[in-house]
Amino acid sequence: MPTLSDLIQPDAIQLQIQASDWRAAVSAAGSALVGAGACGPSYAQAMLKTVEEHGPYIVIAPGFALPHARPDDSVTRTAMSVVRLAEPIAFGNEDNDPVRLVMGLVAVDDDAHRGALVELAGLLADPRRRDQLMAADTPEAVLGALGPAEPEDPAPARAPTVSPAASSAVVPADAVASKGLVLTVCGNGLGTSLFLKNTLEKVLEQWGWAPYLKVEATDTISAKGRTKEADVVMTSAAIAQTLGDLGVPVEVITDFTSTSEIDAALRRIYAV
Repeated sequence: MPTLSDLIQPDAIQLQIQASDWRAAVSAAGSALVGAGACGPSYAQAMLKTVEEHGPYIVIAPGFALPHARPDDSVTRTAMSVVRLAEPIAFGNEDNDPVRLVMGLVAVDDDAHRGALVELAGLLADPRRRDQLMAADTPEAVLGALGPAEPEDPAPARAPTVSPAASSAVVPADAVASKGLVLTVCGNGLGTSLFLKNTLEKVLEQWGWAPYLKVEATDTISAKGRTKEADVVMTSAAIAQTLGDLGVPVEVITDFTSTSEIDAALRRIYAV
C-alpha cells in the first residue's frame, strides 16, 4: 500500500502560496494535482463544487483542509498535493479556521490511499511533526517531514471494561443498544470519512472494542439509506447539517485527528 510520501511528487508541493479565499486555496491544490499528471482540470473543478455543495467539511483539523472529489474520467492515478498558504484563510469552519495547510487528494478507488491517510492523521496529531512540516521551506524538506515517524509506544486510552453489547444493558435509556456498526460520513466517502474512520478505529483498538464494532466510511447519499443498520453516524458539522434527521444519533467531530475527542464521543454514545 502506498505511503504518504509515495503519493506526493515534488512538483505537487507549493509553498507560500498567496490565496484570496478558500476557492483560490482549493484551486491551488487542484492545479498541483493536474500539474503532476494525476487528473485533469475537470477533477479540480469538482473539488470546488463539492465544497460548494456540502460546505467546509474538508477542514477536518485545526488549520488543515483535505479537498477531494469523486474520481472522474480524467483521473489517472492516486495522488496528493501539498499547498502551504502564505497567510491563513477562513473556509467557514468555526472550529478549525483559519487554514494554512491544504492537501489535495485524488483517488482511483476506496483503498489505495488508506495507508497514506493513516500516516497523515498521525502526523497532524503530533505537534512536533506538524511544526516540522509547517517550517519546511523546500519540497524536499516537506517530503522529509512527511516521512515515517520514529517508532513509539503511546499510552493506551483508558478502556471500558465491557463490550458495547454488555454496556447497553446497564446504561441510561437514551444510550445506544449496539448494532455493531458506526458510519463515518463525508460528501464522497473517499477522503475525510476515511480519515475519521482511521482515527476512530485507532481508539477502538486501544479500548479492545475492535472485534465488536465495525466502522464503515460512506457518502451522504449512501448514509441516508443505511442509518437503520448503524448505532451512530460520526461526521463534521457541515455534513451533519446536510444529512438532517436520520433517526439515529449524529455525533459531530470537530478534529478528525483527535483520539481524545473521539474517545469522549464514544463514551457519550455508549454510556461507558
